[in-house]
Amino acid sequence: MKKVLVTGATGFIGNYVVREFLERNCSVIASSAHEKSAKQKDWIDHVDYVPFDIKQVNESINYFDFFGGPDLMIHLAWEGLPNYKSSFHIEENLPGHIRFLTNLVQNGLRDLTVAGTCLEYGMQEGALREDMPALPSTSYAIAKNELRKALETMHQNYPFSLKWVRLFYIHGKGQNPNSLLSQLDQALANDEPVFNMSGGDQSRDYLSVEKAAEYLVRIALQNEVAGIINCCSGEPITIRQFLRNYLSKLGRNISLNFGYYPYPDYEPLHYWGDNNKLKTVLKND
Repeated sequence: MKKVLVTGATGFIGNYVVREFLERNCSVIASSAHEKSAKQKDWIDHVDYVPFDIKQVNESINYFDFFGGPDLMIHLAWEGLPNYKSSFHIEENLPGHIRFLTNLVQNGLRDLTVAGTCLEYGMQEGALREDMPALPSTSYAIAKNELRKALETMHQNYPFSLKWVRLFYIHGKGQNPNSLLSQLDQALANDEPVFNMSGGDQSRDYLSVEKAAEYLVRIALQNEVAGIINCCSGEPITIRQFLRNYLSKLGRNISLNFGYYPYPDYEPLHYWGDNNKLKTVLKND
């Protein structure tokens, strides 16, 4: 039985990843900085929960032993989202996460999967491939990309498997209340006649959180494919059409007020993920 460590276990994606590992009969060590939230999860009695705040990293502690010597780790923890532009991602999060993961690898971790972001590609448009250059423009994406580079450098001196999973647009129950669908759901719950939004012509790559968790776990449990891996559908859809499909599925109506908000200045208008590398993982699994 694989012993797996999941950080950020109480987060939106982490919650589903823990469930997915349990369904695959893995022994799960779940960790997060939010113990109260963890105690409310349906999986709490089926995991070894270890509360931990990465801001409190003490380099004199052997964290590989602290977490029970896991066979593999999937690192989902990251603070302060969805505030993508704040400098604390670079000034605070980045050094803390480098210290934490370096400690684990140097003390014996041999299999590491880390959640990256599609924002690492920056303002490049079209189908984004893993072999394209990283051109991050937000503090969050810059910090993530620098973490990846630090791990790749460490990989030259320590024998561990490194899988860097770039997540695209994940949606589902439990997502951040500031996300587009959460705001739409709230408008529907309030019986509001109009939902204000951007022009909606942006092409994006959406994936349900259940499917994203499945892909993350399947990536983490294999070692045939490593390096950067896009976690995405590979199918572009405009936000306008995505919302219309969502409302149709719910059987609800609301007037979508396109163009009320400007387009985000940190994303290109049309981009999605190339998922050929992911398909290789799923085929070999």
